[in-house]
Amino acid sequence: MTKKYIALALAMGLAAGGAVAQKKQQQAGGGISTEMMQQMKRGFGSSASDKALRNIMVSQSPKKLAMNYENATRFDSHFSNRVVSKAVTDQKSSGRCWMFTGMNVLRNQTIRKHGLPADFQFSQAYLFFYDQLEKSNLFLQAMIDTYKKPIDDQEVQWLFKNPISDGGQFTGVANLIDKYGLVPADVMPETYNTNNTSSISNLIALKLREDGLQLREMAGQKGMTAQKLQAKKTEMLGVIYRMLALTMGEPPAQFSWQQKDAKGEIVETTTYTPMEFYQKFAKTDFSKYYMVMNDPTREYYKVYEIQYDRHVYDGQNWRYLNLPMEDIAPMCIASIKDSTMMYFSCDVGKFLDSEKGFMDMNNYDYESLMGTTFGMDKKQRVTTYASGSSHAMTLCAVDLDKDGTPLKWMVENSWGINSGWQGNLIMTNDWFNEYMFRVVLEEKYIPANILAMMNQKPVMLPAWDPMFAPEE
Repeated sequence: MTKKYIALALAMGLAAGGAVAQKKQQQAGGGISTEMMQQMKRGFGSSASDKALRNIMVSQSPKKLAMNYENATRFDSHFSNRVVSKAVTDQKSSGRCWMFTGMNVLRNQTIRKHGLPADFQFSQAYLFFYDQLEKSNLFLQAMIDTYKKPIDDQEVQWLFKNPISDGGQFTGVANLIDKYGLVPADVMPETYNTNNTSSISNLIALKLREDGLQLREMAGQKGMTAQKLQAKKTEMLGVIYRMLALTMGEPPAQFSWQQKDAKGEIVETTTYTPMEFYQKFAKTDFSKYYMVMNDPTREYYKVYEIQYDRHVYDGQNWRYLNLPMEDIAPMCIASIKDSTMMYFSCDVGKFLDSEKGFMDMNNYDYESLMGTTFGMDKKQRVTTYASGSSHAMTLCAVDLDKDGTPLKWMVENSWGINSGWQGNLIMTNDWFNEYMFRVVLEEKYIPANILAMMNQKPVMLPAWDPMFAPEE
């Protein structure tokens, strides 16, 4: 028998075997049987309304068709308490919301304290350069630290899947600023690759994976020393530095800057290092900032920490105190009443009317449209990966009724002035409770009993935990 006929016979045998296996699976109840298919078909298409709805929906977005007309009048932009914002920023096509949000909190304070023009900004490009360099070092050092683990170990696999990203959270803002300082936006302006991060991030990730394999191999060699590994890692980081400098520009070690007042008049021209500029204009004690979170999948009043969720190897992991919403809201209200914005993150895409900039549980009636229910609560959505924190913004306003109960909230976004409502997003209090996850508060707005809980030894969670997601 020729090879051709052997292959044909083998293929026929496999096909027959597959058919038998499929029949057994159907008989066992695991597959879709003919009877099941007939039953499913009976549930659709028999009525004129089903046919009419199908004819409409095949050419339209379900979101557009589910728009709740009865909810259209609920939107209003009045707020009883609001921190006056200076200028809306725009992260463009990048995942730097966490950086824009953290720096916007500082920017508002700096403008007010030093009487700077309303459009003053810190350079996001400057800090992002060092963010990407530090994350590269974090990955490469983790390759050295974990070289004894097999490559199919879950931790090693996670590292190779996530060598670098442009997302992050507030701890990264704090660690990077404390280490590298700040510069004004006009000293190191945005480039195409800081506004559009995917291409260069993909190239750096590819190089890091290659370097990670090499470091793991070197670390396992007989006689290899820590000094040799560090020297090789430094050489690899030099390549990453060059890639960043070519696409983003090289960060200044020193610069001359014209300080202007609120009217745009020059006050003085001075030479600074990035750290001197930070110390003069925005010095902040980040140890007095605390992240609280509403994660209903875990025990409340406990402190949790996420492995590898940091931007700087020698910095701090993301750490938070888990609290119920009824404890979080009063602290946010106290901060807003004292004219202090907050770092805030949520699941921004849920029930968002992007044209109005309005987030409301009743914006879209998918249940009536689809003839079914979507009944999971917040805990169930987090557990099943249906919801999680996806975007950071600056919490700046709350509307309270006569009894002091919040009706709605507002955040300053970083999607530009033409996005949402004048660059902001407004959310009902019901939406806030369901899809808000993290907020960073200054110590003075946290009650003493809650502040004392921050001293607990944290429960360490793995990097692949459902609630781990860098804001973008």
